[in-house]
Amino acid sequence: MSNTPDTPDTPDTPGPIVTVAAVDEHEHVHAVQLRRPPHNYFSLDMIVAIADALEGLDAVDDCRAVVLCAEGKNFCAGADFSGSGAAPAYTTADLYRAAVRLFRTRKPIVAAVQGAAIGGGLGLALAADFRVVAPEARFSANFARLGFHQGFGLSVTLPALVGQQRAAELLYTGRRVDGEQAVAIGLADQLVPLEQLLDRAAAFAAEIAGSAPLAVESIRATLRGDLADRVAVATDRELTEQLRLRDTRDFVEGARAMADRRTPRFTRT
Repeated sequence: MSNTPDTPDTPDTPGPIVTVAAVDEHEHVHAVQLRRPPHNYFSLDMIVAIADALEGLDAVDDCRAVVLCAEGKNFCAGADFSGSGAAPAYTTADLYRAAVRLFRTRKPIVAAVQGAAIGGGLGLALAADFRVVAPEARFSANFARLGFHQGFGLSVTLPALVGQQRAAELLYTGRRVDGEQAVAIGLADQLVPLEQLLDRAAAFAAEIAGSAPLAVESIRATLRGDLADRVAVATDRELTEQLRLRDTRDFVEGARAMADRRTPRFTRT
């Protein structure tokens, strides 16, 4: 399995947005890879493609564990606020319906996270069962810094990992957390050098795949319980608040400040 995080930065390019392949070095492990380097900005097409891939692997008996990874510098830098992309031709409701599908799949998922996992990208990383991260990883629930409400089910997944108090801190401040800090607070599970990231994530997935697959899926279903249903409820609430806050001047200011790489000046309007 190649260490694609070392791939030089190139513009987002056409081609398959997500690819699926068996990992040659590890029996019963498949990789689902995001292919929009360097930033892998998320979109409805990307989330649908990931959901399609994971649902497809649920039907593959030879697959017992999945590595979710990304080509390029960043795992998923969230939404594109640079102003260089076209306006999305989908609604956030469409996106969240696709996101809930990720939580309904059956195979255990190990995410390999390099660079940024920001906003919705953080939400995507937390849809996995485990996260193997490089020191250079950067996690941030930066929604409040945009004058916005969190989404992608983070209202459920983030407190489950780091606790209610720490989740509130991360959501209120939008603070960035590097790979070492992420492991320390329970946001990630293993810290490895960047050049070993994908190999270690695949080895971790292979260790899971070495257990009885029916037992693993059964245990996973018990532990996760009604997680997908709770994420569905949460995204409904998150969407309502996002639509309300999208009409505020603070959201306009937050998005402009992000694009301009400056400190926002919020006015409570």
